Amino acid sequence: MSKLSRREFVYMMAVLGAAPVFANSHTRMTDTSNKLEDYYKLKPFGNARILHMTDCHAQLLPVYFREPSVNLGLHTNFGKVPHIVGEKFLDHYGIKGNKRLEYAYSCINFEEHAKAMGRTGGFAQIKTVANYLRESFDKEKTLFLDGGDTWQGSWTSLQTRGKDMVGALNELGIDVCTGHWEFTYKDTEVMENLELLNADFVAQNIKVKEDAFLNGSEIAEKAYDEDEARMFKPYVMKELKGVRVAVIGQAFPYSTIANPAYNMPDWTFSIDPENMQSIINKVKEVEKPDAIIVLSHNGFDVDKKMAEVVTGIDFIMGGHTHDGVPEAYPVKNATGTTYVCNAGSNGKFLNVLDLDVQNGKIKDFKFTLLPIFSDLIPEDPSMKKYIDDVRKPFLSQITRQIATTDITLFRRGNFNGSWDQIICDALLDVKGAEIAMSPGVRWGTSVMPGQAITFDDLATQTAMTYPETYLREISGADIHMILEDVADNLFNADPFYQQGGDMVRTGGISYTIDPNKTIGKRITNIRLTKTGKPLEASKMYKVAGWATVGSVSAGEPIWETVETYLKNVKHISNVKVDTPDIIGVKGNPGII
Repeated sequence: MSKLSRREFVYMMAVLGAAPVFANSHTRMTDTSNKLEDYYKLKPFGNARILHMTDCHAQLLPVYFREPSVNLGLHTNFGKVPHIVGEKFLDHYGIKGNKRLEYAYSCINFEEHAKAMGRTGGFAQIKTVANYLRESFDKEKTLFLDGGDTWQGSWTSLQTRGKDMVGALNELGIDVCTGHWEFTYKDTEVMENLELLNADFVAQNIKVKEDAFLNGSEIAEKAYDEDEARMFKPYVMKELKGVRVAVIGQAFPYSTIANPAYNMPDWTFSIDPENMQSIINKVKEVEKPDAIIVLSHNGFDVDKKMAEVVTGIDFIMGGHTHDGVPEAYPVKNATGTTYVCNAGSNGKFLNVLDLDVQNGKIKDFKFTLLPIFSDLIPEDPSMKKYIDDVRKPFLSQITRQIATTDITLFRRGNFNGSWDQIICDALLDVKGAEIAMSPGVRWGTSVMPGQAITFDDLATQTAMTYPETYLREISGADIHMILEDVADNLFNADPFYQQGGDMVRTGGISYTIDPNKTIGKRITNIRLTKTGKPLEASKMYKVAGWATVGSVSAGEPIWETVETYLKNVKHISNVKVDTPDIIGVKGNPGII
């Protein structure tokens, strides 16, 4: 791992030299100055530094990424972080008028800000900032964590089966990882990649099935602990110049439900708060840590509930739901307070947690969520070369232009975005369907008006290991049931029954949803958009979709379907987004 060059170091000191607006308190941004030099030089604090990123979805280059206009919080999470969007978000954190932070954290004036400030993120930029934060503090006192969803989301990651991102993590100097979309590759590929990874991979909630041990499975033979049926280390201890930090891994608990189980037939996944508690108790007794950190891919609301029911965790550094939360969120439990943190997605943010550890305990801390403004940060030369080399074999394919657009194409929010609608429209048009369904995944970058849509852009929306499309007849009753099932996953009152993601995207139908109701009662008034006729429970409809979880569909990959459609359309001048009629959410700060 290369050090900052003299030029880069001088740049960081001179241009980014003042105290940041983010780290003036434990949980809140209190200064709303708009000086560009206020972002990356943190005031010295404490004796241990934790860096954390998550959900980059293989975006090696800087990207445009629009934050959501709908992120509903219901029941006990009504009006609570992260379920606050737009102007209400800016008011909540006192950052209205700060254009940089408005651009980073909200969808307000997105096109205007994107035009003025350009892209965010980029691994070459992240490495420059991370190197500076390590070297200015003390590399031996700094730990760098990656929360997963790292090996998936680009064409190069799909073609290299995640190995491009393993190399990028090594180049970045990541110390500890956990995962989610990493498990959409085959189990053997995961293990091959972990052999190449220089970081520790931790996951207390992934077990090996008993049958796999009895049958002499090749994967079971690689298990970390056969006695406890653990596939991976549950935790790792890190010594930061006298400060002992325990990092416990919590992989995405629903991997074999939300993603194909056939890729990992010998493994089980769960939330497992009881086992988490036993691990914490053991770590405290045996390891005598000064700080306990859970590196999680649960999702923010699930992490908040885990912080309530499990004691002894100091910080949960979380991911999965792509929430950029500029505070360490305090959660009270039976023995104290656990702080929940999240670092957004697509490389837009870097969490910095500075700990003041005295006499075996955290005396104080400073938390900072740093936006990665690519226009302010020089590229790290070695990371830039690595990225160029990784992309070179695929460059002619990923840079080819497919179409152009006059509107912003985005995917992020509880319901359809414009990118989702294009995918649904492509399924309707190319497959000759009456109704289209597309999974409510949160990964995928934005394309700005006037931009060419390249295959690279399309791949950020579609590059996965189970991309096959289908065209089949489904009854109106079953369509209703699918919508209800996904809505319950999203809006269930108990966070432990929420699997993350968003509402299934639809084309060809409209419907009404009341998220506050219970399963079976949320979805009403489903109608065909072409005719306005209500969906009939007993009638069969031609439905097109993709990304089936239980089996492999027979159709072409979704990127071929969408490319065919875009080449025919040539230019996107307008998209009618099939947003459902949402009721029962008046006054909810999670919707604009």
